[in-house]
Amino acid sequence: MDFQIFALVMMFLACVEHSLASCVVDSFTVKQDFDPKRYAGKWYALQKKDPEGLFLQDNISAEYTVGDDGSMVASSRGRVTLFGFWVVCADMAAQYTVPDPGNPGKMFMDYQGLASYLSSGGDNYWVIDTDYDNYAITYACRTLKDDGTCEDGYALVFSRNPRGLPPAIQRVVRQKQEEICMAGQFQPVLQSGAC
Repeated sequence: MDFQIFALVMMFLACVEHSLASCVVDSFTVKQDFDPKRYAGKWYALQKKDPEGLFLQDNISAEYTVGDDGSMVASSRGRVTLFGFWVVCADMAAQYTVPDPGNPGKMFMDYQGLASYLSSGGDNYWVIDTDYDNYAITYACRTLKDDGTCEDGYALVFSRNPRGLPPAIQRVVRQKQEEICMAGQFQPVLQSGAC
């Protein structure tokens, strides 16, 4: 009987260790051979997992462009609530750099709010997956825990179409959300055309 309990405890601990190990941010895979030129264009956020603090709440869209030198920039827009009651459409701008040219899906994003009440800063910007024509899922971890898992992160599910994704693609997106340890944490993003 004692051996069975010991075996059960060991199996439980192995499962916990495996789940923690698979949530180590550095173990997440990104889109292989990411092509910024194919990624360029307009994207609409359909789902999001917010970070701590102020974040765009709905009607989020982003327009990515790639320069002749291959550098990518974006302008994004969405509604945000300020001071708990003031709802405004906010504009953001971002520039992307690729620290490791061998892994172009892992970028660093410098962003600026185009109004004084919006924040500026920098985050990782990882394209976890995209088919370029229908969907993209992006990820950023702002703060790591000591064990390598994410303390404060966010992710967005984008679509080229503001009305949604077909069921087959929704299944792919759910799988990717599990792979980045955010299954069940996403909220839908309203796309009403307000911005």
